[in-house]
Amino acid sequence: MCLESRPKMPLIVFAINLKNKKEQKITDFADPYPSLANVKKQLLSYKRKDGLTLSAVLYLPENFKKGDTPLPAFIWAYPREFKTKEAAGQVKGSPHKFPRLAFRSPVYWVTQGYAVIDQADMPIVGEGSAEPNDTFVEQIKDNAEALIDYVAEMGVVDRDRIGVGGHSYGAFMTANLLAHTDLFAAGIARSGAYNRTLTPFGFQGEARTYWEAKETYDKMSPFNYAPKIKRPLLLTHGMDDENSGTFPIQSERLYAAIKGHGGIVRLVMLPKEFHGYRSREGVLHTFWEQHQWLEKYVKNKK
Repeated sequence: MCLESRPKMPLIVFAINLKNKKEQKITDFADPYPSLANVKKQLLSYKRKDGLTLSAVLYLPENFKKGDTPLPAFIWAYPREFKTKEAAGQVKGSPHKFPRLAFRSPVYWVTQGYAVIDQADMPIVGEGSAEPNDTFVEQIKDNAEALIDYVAEMGVVDRDRIGVGGHSYGAFMTANLLAHTDLFAAGIARSGAYNRTLTPFGFQGEARTYWEAKETYDKMSPFNYAPKIKRPLLLTHGMDDENSGTFPIQSERLYAAIKGHGGIVRLVMLPKEFHGYRSREGVLHTFWEQHQWLEKYVKNKK
């Protein structure tokens, strides 16, 4: 296990004199995240059971060392469609990139004692005449299993205490993973769409309409499997979400369906927030909600 501290210098701009090769520093930005200075970061590469190479970026607390007790983990991902395995298997992260925290970023939780796995590959491949979404559920399950097996075998993650989350299409993925697998202790789904009949003229990379691919639309809708979502799920949504595919009613209806079947679910509607959360109040409250959820249902899972 080779882990390095994450890059300590943010982007600094230099001017170089092409004649004498002398450098002149133009900017001098301080590290905006000193609490992450010694966090360990690693680009992971591992294989799905069909041989497809996947990647993810792993962050570990600065005091973690090989042989320590495996950590609770938080996985953040976003599925993407591909027509070839070669395209899907391209490396997408870098161990040398300076981290930029934003409202979507899960990296904060590495300071709270979690192993954080960001940019986890979730490719959905449909080669030739096959459509990627016809096997969406099976492929996200295979992706998740490959990642969990890999980090558990590394000895860094406790496979019984793993949370998964995502925003928008990543939220859709999260709900499906909780509906169709028992791999995770809890989930966090932000501003997602969960009933594909409410997006009947296509979504994401899906060009077929609901009436052309009814079976696929129905199978991909976690709303249809609400009785199977028994692991705790936190739903958040901006009340003024302007994205045509993720109207707030998507979260409201999934919440009602899970709650009606006795599942553990919480719905947080953020006033004056759009598809991407922007206000200081909205972002900080979302982080607070996520932290409480992870602490209760992942780190301190009964």
